[in-house]
Amino acid sequence: MQYFEDMTEGDVREFGEYTMTREEILEFANQYDPQPFHTDEEAAKESQFGGLIASGWHTASACMRMLVDNHLSESASAGARGIRELKWIRPVRPGDTLTCESEVIETDPGEGPVGTVTSRLTGFVDGEPVVQWTAEAMFEKRETE
Repeated sequence: MQYFEDMTEGDVREFGEYTMTREEILEFANQYDPQPFHTDEEAAKESQFGGLIASGWHTASACMRMLVDNHLSESASAGARGIRELKWIRPVRPGDTLTCESEVIETDPGEGPVGTVTSRLTGFVDGEPVVQWTAEAMFEKRETE
């Protein structure tokens, strides 16, 4: 179990591997982000992207799942205060495999039983960043005052 005290500025964690399928891209987009370049392969070919791409929300959701599976489920996670600076950097296409990296950029013990860890998560395809956000997550302290 990883607690607040176990996280320090500069810590980097690489994790996960998730391949986006055409079917998943279409299903997610039809339900949550029904823009033609996410839902219609023919229209997507005529778009600025030149083909079907995943919704940025879908890409972020896949990275969030990898974060939970590979870090938060093994930590004393107590939720989050929010995210900021969410960026969709490059399109993700069917067959692309996402990997993630999280870097701790600040810690704040605050007062009470939880501290805040600000980290930057970056999702990659073939070593190139495709999505990035900064999150303020709360983690239980091993010891409280």
